[in-house]
Formats: sequence, structure tokens, C-alpha cells
Amino acid sequence: MRRDAVTVSPEGDIRTIAAALSLVRSGGRVVVKPGVYREPTIAVTQPVEIVGEGYPTLDGEGARQIMTVTADDVTVRGLRFTHVGVSFVQDRAALKVVSVRKCAILDNRFEDTFFGIYLAKSSDCLIRGNALRAFGTSESRSANGIHLWSSRRISVLDNHVAGHRDGIYLEFVHDSEIAHNVSEQNLRYGLHFMFSDDCRYLDNTFRKNGSGVAVMYTKRVAMSGNRFEENWGAASYGLLLKEIADATLDHNLFARNTTGLLADGVARLRAEDNDFVEDGWAVKLDANAVESEFSKNNFVKNTFDVATNSRSGATAFVGNYWDDYQGYDLDRDGVGDVPHHPVRLFSLIVDRYEPALVLLRSGFVEALDAAERALPVLTPESVVDSLPAMRPIRHREGT
Repeated sequence: MRRDAVTVSPEGDIRTIAAALSLVRSGGRVVVKPGVYREPTIAVTQPVEIVGEGYPTLDGEGARQIMTVTADDVTVRGLRFTHVGVSFVQDRAALKVVSVRKCAILDNRFEDTFFGIYLAKSSDCLIRGNALRAFGTSESRSANGIHLWSSRRISVLDNHVAGHRDGIYLEFVHDSEIAHNVSEQNLRYGLHFMFSDDCRYLDNTFRKNGSGVAVMYTKRVAMSGNRFEENWGAASYGLLLKEIADATLDHNLFARNTTGLLADGVARLRAEDNDFVEDGWAVKLDANAVESEFSKNNFVKNTFDVATNSRSGATAFVGNYWDDYQGYDLDRDGVGDVPHHPVRLFSLIVDRYEPALVLLRSGFVEALDAAERALPVLTPESVVDSLPAMRPIRHREGT
């Protein structure tokens, strides 16, 4: 007879999780006591709750996937997954979930894995409170921390991911929320998502990754309250938007990135109430960014605030604060009386000839900027803020 609850222990009558799963009833619970468990890949084929006490270790010995879930309504909580091992012929994961509904992956630890958590063709699942740490040295020998493919209504909340190829990866994922995660020191992206419409990315931190976040070929994405920090490198950025339509970007911080925001093929982007602080380039706009608007953003201590490869751009700037604005406010309404042109002539020169950057602090560049302000003939006429704010805009408590 199957039991409501089964306990697994290295010294008990039932010493493997696989044996416990064969004894527990559908909807029952398996409790895993502290210890190290080395088993063939564990198959979870019925609704069940698997709960660890004191983070028992499931060891893949560098040779196999550790657990595969193919049943609805499965909860995996409080386990430590380790030593999955690199595979070039299969998407080997510590915990793989395939074609299920209502799974919950809660408060687990993943160390030295290939893929950490992998969901495919699943819906209505929760991934919360997990810590994932890998030690990848190259992209070819690494995989993603949390990997979602062809899924809907997934919540990824309060996880910490480090050391993977991409910290969090989504492809063909819809109506999902990624919130309150920290993704740092990953080899490629902190977050990478493609073909994933109607998703929300809220209050995450993406720090010291190869690049921060790449959003590609996606519609109706909302990114709010995120921190894109210290993503440095020759081709690094806090956020890349490529072939994106109808996105909103608000209350985010872009701080100390080589490029804060790179927009390529963007339509109808609304960027409002963001802070761009101490970036190399705060915003880079390709010529194919159209029908977009930047409003009420702060641009502070950036080397270059805005750069573009277009003379005629179709992006509006309205009511932003620019710390290098040299206009005046005679009527004291808080709005500058003369427009601000945020594209420096020297940024156009550097875009065409990068070694010129060594002249950045020279008197020659200061003279060049002064001449262009007096007679702007080379910088884009359409990239202008006609209502620049005279003081930094307060977006949230403490800013």
C-alpha cells in the first residue's frame, strides 16, 4: 500500500529518493533527511512534494542529470543539487521539468551544475528563493542558471544566480514575471530573452555580467525598477533592446556600464523616470529606433549621454535632466529656456574612430564642444530636449 509520507535517510530503511517515490501515494510527501544521495537520474512521474531537511545533497557525480519531473503539481523544496557535469550532446540539468502544470521549485541550492533549473513546455509554475552558483570559465563549457523554453505564466522570484553562461534565459515564454532576482558575474548575460511577449521584469539586479540584459524579438515587455550595474567590457551594456516593439522602461537604474542602454530596431519604446549614472555611453540609439520617447530621466556623470548613428532620428527627448546642460531658466519654472542637444560632436568622432577617446579630457575636446554648442551643424538636429529639467528628477525614495 502506498503511503501519505515517506522518509528517506542514509541510515534508514529507505535510503534512496527513487525508492521513496515508488512508495508514496499521488499527492503525498517525501521527506529527505540530511546526507549525500548518489542515484541514477530521479524520475518524478506523479504529483508529490519532495522536501529536504538541512539541505541534503543530491550528487550527479559529474555524469548525469539529477532529477526529471514530468508530472503536474510537483513541489521540490530545500534540496542541494551538485556536480551535474558538462554535456555537449544534451541539455543536461540539475532539475529538468518537462510538459507540466503547477510545479513549484522553492528554496533549493544548485552548485557546480551545467543547466541549473530547466523548464520546457510547462505552465503556471513558480521558481522562488533558489541559489544557483556555477564556476564556468568559457561560454562553450557553460549553460544557463534558470532556463525557460516554450512556457507560459512562469514566475521567477527572489533567486540568486551567478557563474553561469546566462543567469536567466527565456525563449518563447509568454505572460511571465521575473522579479526580485539577483543575477551577477555570469559569462554572457544576466538575463537573456527572445520571442517572449507580454512579460514583466521587475526589481531585479543585473551586476558585473559579460553584458547585463539582452531583449530580442519581443513585443509588449515591461521592465521596471531594475538595476543594471557594472557591466564593463568592449562590447558590454546594461540593456540591449533589439527588434522590440511597444516596450516600457521605467524607474530603472543604469550605473557604471560601458553602455547603459543600446536600442537597435526599437519601435514605440517609452523610457521614463530612469537614472543613467556614470555610464560610458548612457544611451546609444541606432537609426532604426522609431516612434520612441525618453522623458523625465536623469543623465548624471556619464561620459556621453546620447549617441546615435543617424542625422534624422525619430526618438523624442522631453523633460529630462542633463547634468551638463548650460542653459538658463529666467522664468524659474524649473524648465530650461533653451533646448539641450545631448549628442556631443566628440561622441560622433569616437564612434567612427575609437582611439580618439584618449583625447577625452583634452582642451581640444572642450573647444570642440563649445563650438558645436554655439553653432550645432554636425550633431543631429532632431535629437534635442526642448524642455530640459533644471534639477534632478526625484523618482523614488533616496534618489
